[in-house]
Amino acid sequence: MKKKEVMSCHLGLVLCDCIRVSAERKTAHLKQLENASENLKLFKADILDYDAMAAAIAGCQGVFHVATPVPSGKITDPEREMLGPAVHGTTNVLKAASAAGARRVVVVSSMVAVEIDPNGWPKDKIKDEGCWSDPEACRNNQDWYSVAKISSEQGALEYGKQTGLDVVTVNPALVFGPLLQPTLNTSCQFLVYFLKGGPDRMRNKLWHIVDVRDTADALLLVYETPEASGRHICAPHFISARDLLDLLKSMYTEYPFMSKESICDMDHPAPMTSDKLKKLGWKVRPLKETIADTVEFCQNAGFLEDVEGSPCRFPDIYNKI
Repeated sequence: MKKKEVMSCHLGLVLCDCIRVSAERKTAHLKQLENASENLKLFKADILDYDAMAAAIAGCQGVFHVATPVPSGKITDPEREMLGPAVHGTTNVLKAASAAGARRVVVVSSMVAVEIDPNGWPKDKIKDEGCWSDPEACRNNQDWYSVAKISSEQGALEYGKQTGLDVVTVNPALVFGPLLQPTLNTSCQFLVYFLKGGPDRMRNKLWHIVDVRDTADALLLVYETPEASGRHICAPHFISARDLLDLLKSMYTEYPFMSKESICDMDHPAPMTSDKLKKLGWKVRPLKETIADTVEFCQNAGFLEDVEGSPCRFPDIYNKI
């Protein structure tokens, strides 16, 4: 019997996807993927329920743990909304993978586990996989998403060391690109705000960006490459908020755009590097191609149309991280 992979987005493999809800509108786009009828099996599973995760992962030789939703609004209950699912949920996935005898587990972390106020890391030094964000600084800023990502990644790597389970992590940047689902996610909402504008302000942060398709390639690469180990920064492009706005204005003329005056000054520390992934053979699309494909998708999906009485808002999380 062919071994299966769980939570992978690559349909050349037998795919088992764990979903939090069973509503048809949440899963219809998955069932439309190429070869889904033969290669896709959906499980309704609560990530906090070990038995449910063990049932989904049983018989798998590879696990891709990609679940941690990026919140679009303010977090009111950090433990329930972020810390519990991220930290305890990751532990359940790892234990289930161990019980199943999985060959390797790929855990998707984030750039926020690398770049936020790293202790003892000079501001002018390029950030590599040895750089960790300061969880206490994130707690003090009530940046619970980053706390969750730091804690879950550290816990996953430590679990691998203690048990011998082969655990590797990938740290994607801000992810743009065409979506599979019919709803707007928080990352694309970031870009939509630049095009439509609204009442919110933001910092002139140096943003790292990666294409969702290149991210999928990176996940598969670190799973299939025997020498892959530890962390892998997945952040090939970087651009300041003001420069991103200028780039969008040079590519499009039909949108109102956000005001440049609503972007606050901010110092820029040295960027992150994705050289470790690139040395494994990772290739990426140009930034302008990713932006063009994202905007085209948002246009076709109706995400750039005005909704009366509902102004476009900049996701709160991006003024935290």
